[in-house]
Amino acid sequence: MINPLRSEEEAFRFLIASIAYFGAIVLATVLGGEWVGLGVFVALTAVALGWWLRARREEKPPQTRPRPHPAGERRILVIANETVGGHTLRSAILEKSLDVREEVLVVTPALNSPLRHWVSDEDNARAAAQERLETSLAKLAEAGVAARGEVGDGDPLQAMEDALRTFGADEIIISTHPPGRSNWLERGVVENARERFAVPITHVVVDLEAESEEVRH
Repeated sequence: MINPLRSEEEAFRFLIASIAYFGAIVLATVLGGEWVGLGVFVALTAVALGWWLRARREEKPPQTRPRPHPAGERRILVIANETVGGHTLRSAILEKSLDVREEVLVVTPALNSPLRHWVSDEDNARAAAQERLETSLAKLAEAGVAARGEVGDGDPLQAMEDALRTFGADEIIISTHPPGRSNWLERGVVENARERFAVPITHVVVDLEAESEEVRH
């Protein structure tokens, strides 16, 4: 689905449109009375609703193609939330990197509450995502995988799309918590990604609680 507020520019236009919307209703009410104001409200709301429905039309999956690269090299895009430091994910990356010259990009979406997202209060979310990312990259380096990383959009699908614009991935690895504990699985992120992106996708389930138990024992 298209997100009508993908950029700061679009968010600014939305703000201006909202001010104009409410201003027109107030002005119509003051000049023409309550019924005129109501009529303007209904008309503008119908126009806004029509635009919103068009904006939510199905997107054609981007036909992403890996950039030309030497034989034996493989580019892997990893998208992970809190599971980014999990042993299971590291093992999956190592397996995909066997016998090839790998180039790995790890993206950790800046997980945030809806309220904080809409008021653009993302500093804490981005700081926490950056900390998780640095820990994961350090562990991958210890395992012999040279990876780089970045903090992505809070929406994992948008984070993947943003990364694919600049990183010619041969494959995407999506890491989630187990079913029942994963917000991404409840939202259908893996299924939607497979429909949206023309790149092979591997889903890795990371049970951090089970891994912690193994470490304690």
